[in-house]
Amino acid sequence: MAKLRDEMLTIPEVIEEIGVPRATFYRWRQLRKGPKSIKLPNGAVRIRRSELERWIETLEEAA
Repeated sequence: MAKLRDEMLTIPEVIEEIGVPRATFYRWRQLRKGPKSIKLPNGAVRIRRSELERWIETLEEAA
């Protein structure tokens, strides 16, 4: 069975999913407290679905 491709999410998709304001998400990125992201050559930022899920799991463990 072939491995499914890891979905690449945009920042608007991520903030809608986790329910935080855009400014909060960008502050987390600046402080390196958010999920790891990928900056594409055109300047667009993407977050892998697997990375978002991993990041959320670390928050659950810390709670």
